[in-house]
Amino acid sequence: MTAVRRRVAPTHPSGLEVMSTSQSGAVAYRGGNTVYLNITNRCSSACEFCLRAWTDGVYGESLRLDQEPRVPEVTNAIELAFLDGPAAEVAFCGFGEPTMRLDVVLAVTEWLRLHRVASRLDTNGHGRLLNPDCDVPAALAAAGLGAVSVSLNAADPATYDAICRPVFSEAFRAVVRFAEECVEQEINTTLTAVAHPDVDLGGVAAIASAMGAGFRVRGLARPGAVRAQKGDGA
Repeated sequence: MTAVRRRVAPTHPSGLEVMSTSQSGAVAYRGGNTVYLNITNRCSSACEFCLRAWTDGVYGESLRLDQEPRVPEVTNAIELAFLDGPAAEVAFCGFGEPTMRLDVVLAVTEWLRLHRVASRLDTNGHGRLLNPDCDVPAALAAAGLGAVSVSLNAADPATYDAICRPVFSEAFRAVVRFAEECVEQEINTTLTAVAHPDVDLGGVAAIASAMGAGFRVRGLARPGAVRAQKGDGA
């Protein structure tokens, strides 16, 4: 089983601890007051700013998985992580898109609810596209998800396609609708955008405001960057 390992990691100029070694990836890892879950390395986007392009992990943990963990392995990793002390929440956020394994997200979210642990999903918002036969926001709400952070990253479809490079056509509108449905399900919803020079941050903030969601800017972390800050960039 994967525990949270203690070691000194190199620090990127952004302040984000990064890894460069190749090893079996962590399933649970700590960042601040959050325990993050890394359940897949697969993703339906190829964002030009993705950390996976230049590092193996964050917060002193390699996130390159040899294999995807099963639900018991994920819950065991959470329990081991909490041996290091309490955390404010557990968030699905690793080196891939969590809703590519929606069954695991739902099962672990329900487990967290039963254990009275707050949960959050960090997602690219492709959940409906990846799981067309499921009302994903409703299923997340039913499982007990407390919050969702949706990486919109653009205020218009053309910019979204250019920097997020999704495998789906018309993904931008699907992401916006996914976030709207999460708001309708009364999940605490936040739209986020990377501080990319081509992104209209004010436009993304306006979209968030119109649907009743929060908005947050994520630092742009990349080799040579000096202004990027800790965020949910993985």
